[in-house]
Amino acid sequence: MALKLADYKTDVHNDWCPGCGDFGIVNALQMALAEMGIERDKATIFSGIGCSGKTSHFINTYGVHTLHGRVLTFAQGGKLANPEMTVVAVGGDGDGLGIGAGHFVAAGRRNVDMTYIIFDNGVYGLTKGQASPTLKLGEQTKSLASPNTNYDVNPIGLAVASGFTFVARGYSYDVRHLKDLIIKAVKHKGLAFLDVLQPCPTYNDINTRDWYAGVDLAQESIERHSRIYKLEDTQFDPLVHYDDEVEVNEKLSQALIKSLEWGNKIPIGVFYQNELISPFTTRLKDQIPNYLENPPAKQKISENGLPITNVSKILDSLEV
Repeated sequence: MALKLADYKTDVHNDWCPGCGDFGIVNALQMALAEMGIERDKATIFSGIGCSGKTSHFINTYGVHTLHGRVLTFAQGGKLANPEMTVVAVGGDGDGLGIGAGHFVAAGRRNVDMTYIIFDNGVYGLTKGQASPTLKLGEQTKSLASPNTNYDVNPIGLAVASGFTFVARGYSYDVRHLKDLIIKAVKHKGLAFLDVLQPCPTYNDINTRDWYAGVDLAQESIERHSRIYKLEDTQFDPLVHYDDEVEVNEKLSQALIKSLEWGNKIPIGVFYQNELISPFTTRLKDQIPNYLENPPAKQKISENGLPITNVSKILDSLEV
């Protein structure tokens, strides 16, 4: 029987603040899983720490609530242990780009076939609104005693520079567009990154829903326009068509340049997509021919309560 959207929802009480962009992201993720028809036992949501960390409790698939800044390490391990599993990692901008920044960069080098979604609101929402790595220099949200003294991290630029092979940005209040981006990210054969802009109605009083909608741009003689625009509505082409160094560098450069747009014009959509780079599972198969047929998740490790795995060869290889 075909699964419905309701099948991916849980009865766990959701205590996010009213108006939080997290709701839109979770709804889009549930919609994407339903539209793709992914069986619930064939998907795992890994989540980090913070408000976004609760996501794994609200989606009716396997879920792993991990450690602060370490969601990518858990998620990569899960995918490599069971390559048939659809793996989606989620976390906040503080979780992923603060304490987790080193893992973010390292993950780009591997190109594991999974999706990483950052809930990007510029603040540490769960711990009362401190400035996160994506808050702009000099901005002062209502929870800060003084303006932010640190320069901001560019998530799109960092993903492009780190080697992610699919890099996109969504907006939590455009749920259907975000759903489509998640589907593209999950279907991508490689490491996909999705930065999702989302208002924090409690602590970020600068980048609000009205701000993204351009309300503060409105004047009596000027028609209001949204700051958000879609890359696919322009002639922007993010796809690498040929395994050619010149084209790859051009696509990387245009993605980085486009990611620097902010203020009155903020692009969402796919910034970069390269399907020509081998995923990490393929690289492992080149070294371990039966890896995909006999991955760790399918290997028998005990019998009648006793371990049967022989690690002597591994130990011998470590001798010095």
